[in-house]
Amino acid sequence: MDDVLRLDAVGQAQAVRDGQVSARELAEAAIAAIEAHDGVLNAVVFRRFERALAEIDAIPADAPFAGVPILLKDLGWRQAGEPYAAGSNVREGVEVTEDGYAVTRLREAGFVVLGRTNTPEFGSTITTEPVAFGPTRNPYDSAYSAGGSSGGSAAAVAAGMVALATASDGGGSIRIPASLCGLVGLKPSRGRISLGPVLGEGWSGFSCPGFVTRTVRDTAAALDVVSGFQPGDPYDAPALPGPLAAEAGRDPGRLRIGYLTTHPRGDVPEVPELTEAVTRAAALLESLGHDVEPGGPDALGDRDFTGHFGAIVANNLAAQVESLGETRGKPVEPEELEPRNAAMVSAGRGHGAAEHIRATQWMDGFRRRMAAWWTAGHDLLLMPSLGVAPFPLGWIPPEDLSIAFGRTAHVVSYTSPVNATGQPAISLPLHTNAAGLPVGVQLVAATGREDLLIRVAAQIEQVRPFEHRAMEPLA
Repeated sequence: MDDVLRLDAVGQAQAVRDGQVSARELAEAAIAAIEAHDGVLNAVVFRRFERALAEIDAIPADAPFAGVPILLKDLGWRQAGEPYAAGSNVREGVEVTEDGYAVTRLREAGFVVLGRTNTPEFGSTITTEPVAFGPTRNPYDSAYSAGGSSGGSAAAVAAGMVALATASDGGGSIRIPASLCGLVGLKPSRGRISLGPVLGEGWSGFSCPGFVTRTVRDTAAALDVVSGFQPGDPYDAPALPGPLAAEAGRDPGRLRIGYLTTHPRGDVPEVPELTEAVTRAAALLESLGHDVEPGGPDALGDRDFTGHFGAIVANNLAAQVESLGETRGKPVEPEELEPRNAAMVSAGRGHGAAEHIRATQWMDGFRRRMAAWWTAGHDLLLMPSLGVAPFPLGWIPPEDLSIAFGRTAHVVSYTSPVNATGQPAISLPLHTNAAGLPVGVQLVAATGREDLLIRVAAQIEQVRPFEHRAMEPLA
């Protein structure tokens, strides 16, 4: 059964169809893997094993992923009747009454939902160490962070509990844990996946759902399942030429690719292992026939970006906490929140409506300045997936907010601008550092060009198959 668990989700679905394993046997094997590994990792905060097994017989045999186990991130991916904490104790007693549109599509596709994964409180930081549930540990080294905010999902997939898990990305929260856990993580274009029916947008359009996976084809096939505009959505991503699953293996053609090994803003320290990762990836892409040259969008060097981005996130968090207080029938007090979030909510409440609108208008201009680099003839931008080396648990101090916010800003320096523009970006596990920890690199495409990212990522994967952690008991 271990051999089947090592398959990706597409392979597991085929194994069920071929009769190599039953859906129940596959789910039971995944449950056993969670029970074997999660005592150390702390990736799965809510388990629904009995309910999941009871649902299997009702799954249509012709569903594309009939019987494939999956875990849902406990942020954004709401499932009716199931707990939903968003990494916090503040939501205790607040019920979820309906599935999110994307969760409905996953279940219609035949996925078996085994539980929910750990996330930092309200997903507002880049390491998964919530006070409410404790830290999630990296499967490659349990002293290290699995990243955030999709750290629970990434750790679970990297440890072989499931082949893929849901995630979301508001400032790098898919790509950062994918990089730290040696996985594939694609942040889709804004509007590609609906956030309904509860939300129209997250963080003023910065945030979007996605997945962490072990293979490019899993990322493509899973996005095909959940993508699509829903009536009332505020955005609709440009149409793709066809299913993303069909793009894996398709020739991307000769592409013009720029790359960055240092941040043009000038305030992000250069990290040798990140420079090495990008340099090697650039050489690999050149060997595949692409035109690769140093450089990227001038707009990335704008020092005003961080302040505007942080203000918009703080404003959204303040509104989220106020809304939660109304839902539960009593205001959320600052002492109920982790210090980081209490400070962000306070800052958000101090901003006026005009300030928020001006910040979003600044982002409109930033988005157009960024887009100009792609419209001028570039196809892809290659750069680090995060701005620092893999870091240990506790590196983001919960009490020293000055250090915490400064380090967080460095981590998201390469990812958050792409959230602001709404472009698709993918992190690929192409490097390891001297300590054996994964280091990802990121490719960014023009808005709507997930198809191009899948083509190139699959081309890379074919010549440099991704290596993943062996599934042995963790210590």
